[in-house]
Amino acid sequence: MDGPQAAGVVFVDDVLGVSAFYRAVAGMEVLHAGDGYVVLGIEGFQLTVHALPVPGGDGSGRYPTRQDSYVKLCFPVPSLAEARASAAEAGGELWPADKEWEARGFRACDGRDPEGNVFQLRERSGA
Repeated sequence: MDGPQAAGVVFVDDVLGVSAFYRAVAGMEVLHAGDGYVVLGIEGFQLTVHALPVPGGDGSGRYPTRQDSYVKLCFPVPSLAEARASAAEAGGELWPADKEWEARGFRACDGRDPEGNVFQLRERSGA
């Protein structure tokens, strides 16, 4: 899809590792890659996995102040059970099945990517 679409950015230490995680778990494809970032996509959504700024780039030894916030990314998947196995193999985790819940026609479960960012996966349900 050309032009603007729904998108998100996650800042991480390991761009390649976290990109591989979302490719494995959410079925995303690499759309672009450059020095310090990878843009992934699925239908209707793009995720930029961006390197954190280098600590001390201004000589302070700290990360620069950013205008970022905590965000939970949510992705559709065909099967939570299959995604749970993929998440573990890719270095993250999806909470156990007893933590799943249903609403508005989907069954959902949260988890963490390899750097601890919380995400949510959703499969269709009959509800």
